[in-house]
Amino acid sequence: MPRRPLGRSGLTVSVPGLGCMGMSEFYGPADDALSRETLETALALGYDHLDTADTYGSGHNEALIGSVLRARRGRVVVATKFGIVREPGAYARRIDNSPAYVAAACEASLRRLGVETIDLYYCHRRDPAVPVEETVGAMARLVEAGKVRALGLSEVSPATLRAAHAVHPIAAIQSEYSLWSREPEAGMLETCADLGVTFVAYSPLGRGFLTGALDVGALGDDDFRRANPRFQGEALARNRRLADGLGALARERGVTPAQLALAWLLDAAPHVVPIPGARRPARLSENAAAAEIGLSGAERAALDALFAPNAAAGARYTEAGMAGIERA
Repeated sequence: MPRRPLGRSGLTVSVPGLGCMGMSEFYGPADDALSRETLETALALGYDHLDTADTYGSGHNEALIGSVLRARRGRVVVATKFGIVREPGAYARRIDNSPAYVAAACEASLRRLGVETIDLYYCHRRDPAVPVEETVGAMARLVEAGKVRALGLSEVSPATLRAAHAVHPIAAIQSEYSLWSREPEAGMLETCADLGVTFVAYSPLGRGFLTGALDVGALGDDDFRRANPRFQGEALARNRRLADGLGALARERGVTPAQLALAWLLDAAPHVVPIPGARRPARLSENAAAAEIGLSGAERAALDALFAPNAAAGARYTEAGMAGIERA
């Protein structure tokens, strides 16, 4: 698989990587046996960038990944996150960026993952009451102690990235970026390029919507997309028209909608690394093949026109889910 660097950390990762959140919650019940099969298949195909967080399944996701790392630790770049604090099984959260919490959260993640060092450690969400310099200072001490290799931030503004980078080099910014979520183009991609920071794009397939294969009506009660504004009412109808247009363009090219959406992201800039999620092995080969698809100028223009910024209807999250996301 092709590779791209993680900032100036010296680490490189497969393109694409694998987002693991859905293996533990938010998209239906967990199936550990199927998830382990998916992880094993991903590693066999050449995926070596696994993305998790301590809040996914209240630690379940980190422990799941740890269970497949033991025999192959040196071959995998593990990224995890801290900062979102939830009660098990509840969506309500608070955000903790305090230096004491940073240290405690890291120790807990190391135990669950079964590793001595986390390759890429993100601040998952920003608490504006805590200066970013204090949070990143605490993260930098983890690097000095050998517990973390590289630092990242998620869903922050360009100004926050610059302030953090002045304290310690930031290797990666992780934020939602896809055809229907183009906010990073309003300054963040340019800032990352200027500082030598990799942009890791989560939900690059619009939480499955851009695949054209998602049956929204069949989503279970425990699937958080049922409450997501983009999957409801008139917003859903408008967004379906966008997905239908993507499907038509994909058929013209002879690829799947998912592959075309990922190819668009990879064509956006050389420092973008998408991490599509997968709960089943079947999707892994399809997503990996997207790295071999090059777009013509006409194809990119057609996609840009169809999915103009703000073309998608509905907010990315509920208001509660927007907590900690910097919007400027």
